[in-house]
Amino acid sequence: MSKILEIDNLSYRKNNKTILNHINLKLDSGKIIGLLGENGSGKTTLMRLIAGVNASNEKTISVNGMTQKSKIKSQVSLSDSLNGFHRSDRISDIVRFYRNAYADFSNDKYAEIAEYLGLDATKRLSSLSTGTLGKLVIALTLSRETNLYLLDEPLSGIDSMSRKKIISSILRWKTEDSTIIISDHYVTEIASLLDDIVIIKDQTVYEVDSVENIQMKYHLGIEEYYEKVYEGGLAR
Repeated sequence: MSKILEIDNLSYRKNNKTILNHINLKLDSGKIIGLLGENGSGKTTLMRLIAGVNASNEKTISVNGMTQKSKIKSQVSLSDSLNGFHRSDRISDIVRFYRNAYADFSNDKYAEIAEYLGLDATKRLSSLSTGTLGKLVIALTLSRETNLYLLDEPLSGIDSMSRKKIISSILRWKTEDSTIIISDHYVTEIASLLDDIVIIKDQTVYEVDSVENIQMKYHLGIEEYYEKVYEGGLAR
């Protein structure tokens, strides 16, 4: 199985504060991977570094064998909070922006996902509920034809019914070869999706393991295992 992501000794500082320290990580393609860690552990920063949004040293990060940032950006679809758009913008305006900004944006795929999630193109951002906004973010992110999808807190603040719809859409539109990394506080809800987990603790990658191995070795659910790791109740 090929490696979709390889990170070699990545460290990142901001405002003289170390956010991530000596990150080493290799992930296989075709999987759904949970990126777990406490608030402020560096999960969002790591995703932004992978996607090339935050600056990192050249060749520290490799996506699908590519190390140049310009090429990496064409391999990665990172979820966006859409804060850069005007509140008066309609969904159709945002879709048009994505279509023009990303050559790999699939109109057909977006139309399918939008219909499934019940998105109305005429609605303005200002009128969207938190759940509908979350659905729009997922639809836009998954409509790019890339190899690696990074979903940063896709269920945060979203009602139960919307969470279920978003989770089902992730499963429905993931291709066999693509890889999805999900960071979320709703560990129990995303646990059924996951093949592997990556735990960020103490500014670095503390643990990488398969869900199957964790369940066989510790006889624990993913959320319980994750909590015990953070409580110091499990030795590596």
